Amino acid sequence: MNRKLIRPDLSEIKERMSQDKEREKEAIHKRTHPPTDTFAESYYYLKQMNKKTPMAVVYTDGQVVEGYIEWYDRNCIKLNRDGAPNLLIYKAGIRCLYKVGEGSETEGAGPDRK
Repeated sequence: MNRKLIRPDLSEIKERMSQDKEREKEAIHKRTHPPTDTFAESYYYLKQMNKKTPMAVVYTDGQVVEGYIEWYDRNCIKLNRDGAPNLLIYKAGIRCLYKVGEGSETEGAGPDRK
């Protein structure tokens, strides 16, 4: 009895492997990183600047100053105050911002409030 050895065709296997590698490369190139800037901060600042909304700025040490935002950039905001000097405040030193009329109901909230 004569048996014939059946072997898979190596060229087909090589083609499949090369196609799989190409698909992986395409998948890697199609992936996009999430945007670093959502423009939410810019939108909020512009909205408050245009309306000249009275804002309260809480520093990281708990001190609160009030005024309206005149301009901002990546690292700081300029706060104009009535009857007091204008301030250039670094964003790194700000704990939070809120509209002057809205801060009273959240006054006691949070574990770090004194």
